[in-house]
This record gives sequence, structure tokens and C-alpha cells, in this order.
Amino acid sequence: MDLSEKLNESAIVLDRFTQGFLPEIGIILGSGWGPVADRIQNPRFVSYADVPHMRESTATSHIGRFVFGELSGKKVMVMQGRLHGYEGYAAEEVAYPVWLMKKMGVHTLITVNAAGAVNESFCVGDYCLMRDMINFSGRNPLACLDADKLAFRFVPLKDAFNPSLRDVVKEVAAQIGAVMREGVYLGMLGPSFETPAEIKMFRGWGVDSVAMSVVEEVIAARHVDISVIGISLLTNMACGIGDSNPTDEEVLEVSKQKEKQSFALISGILERL
Repeated sequence: MDLSEKLNESAIVLDRFTQGFLPEIGIILGSGWGPVADRIQNPRFVSYADVPHMRESTATSHIGRFVFGELSGKKVMVMQGRLHGYEGYAAEEVAYPVWLMKKMGVHTLITVNAAGAVNESFCVGDYCLMRDMINFSGRNPLACLDADKLAFRFVPLKDAFNPSLRDVVKEVAAQIGAVMREGVYLGMLGPSFETPAEIKMFRGWGVDSVAMSVVEEVIAARHVDISVIGISLLTNMACGIGDSNPTDEEVLEVSKQKEKQSFALISGILERL
């Protein structure tokens, strides 16, 4: 069974669960962002385990389900917990739910995560808007014949993160008083945190933030012409900056402290889309 056939099967199941709901905006909620989905109105919940060809989320704090409903007047399809390569999933499996969003009608994707600050002028608790990215995972979801059957796989990524939508994010951040940095994001495979030597190297490359997700999702989204917004909550300084030695507990604690503002940010963006 090829990728298109799998997506058709998945979409039929989702359509049955949601009774024909047609989303317009996709949201992927990474570490610490899950509570945003709890604010969705008229929610319809679908566990990843109930969707054919979907993998399950095993990461800490990732519930592992789709939530369909309304948020700030927009029809949304939300991943309450994402998939990662470090869970043992292939790049195309990580990308699969993004392609499925397109199949369901999504035209814009907001992907958010927790990240470490590589830029020493940034602070824990700031947000960082992704202006560009470096895929340092060693993988690409388009490196398979099925992807080329779905859409042309030689995808230009000059504006992987939509410039006009980045302006929207900055306007919302200013309105709600959130510190919104902007920079280059680097995605690694994980699950181990980066070494001080790696962070030093990344800084020399012009990297501003680093984490273990997002890049494969962005490539998949642009592959099928979905516009992308990427935002990180900077939950820690990267390893080797000062005495920083990040842990998963630290990431989740900072995320919890910023929960209210993170929702205000997502909500404000949706109002303007």
C-alpha cells in the first residue's frame, strides 16, 4: 500500500470520528504546550492508536491524540503531542500526520515546541520565532519514492517559515507582552541533549535555538504546500552556556510557568489568520 492509499484510509477513519469536520488550521503541540488543546471548543478526540498507519506518541507529557474543534473562531486539527525520530520512528512516519492534515483540508500549520537557547542574548522564558532552520537530524521524509508520488519532492525551502505569517506572530507577541525573539532553529535527532562542544559548533553556524523536533514536519508541510509558523518556548540555556545542563524536568517546569501566555499567543495568532 502506497502513501496516498494509507492517507486515504486514515482520513476515512478521522472523518467518521469527527462526523465530517473540515479543519483549516493545523497545530502541533510539543513539550509543555499540550494544555492549549484543553481550551478547544466542541472538541472531538481521536487517539493516534485509533488511526490506521499512525504511530503513537511516547514522549513525556505528550498525550498522543488529535483534537478537532474551534479555537479563536478557527476550525483546528491539533496534535496534542507530536512524534519524534528518537522514538524509533522513520522520517516519513514523523511526517505522516502533517500529510494527513493536508488530506483533511489544513492550509496553515502552527508547530510549537520547547527548545534550548543557543544565542547567549536570549533568556529562559522567551519565545523564539523560527526564521529559518537547519535539519541536523540526518533524515528527510521526502527521501522515499512514496513521497514523490504524493507531490514533487524537490521542494524549495527558501521561505520554509512564511514571512507574512511571521509578521503576524510578532504583532501578537507585542500585544500580549511576550518576549519574541527571532532566529535560526536547529533540529537534532535526540533523545540525548546536546554536548557543550556541539553547542559551540552550532553557535558558529549562526544557530539561535536547538531541539529534537519540527524540521521533518516543516519539510513535509512545504512538500504539500502548507504554510508554516514555527515557534519555540526557550525553556533552558543550551548545554555549556554558563552552568547549564538541561533536563526534561526543567523543560516541563518552565513550560508550565508560561502556560497562560502560550495559550494567549496561539489564540491571538489564530484570530488573525
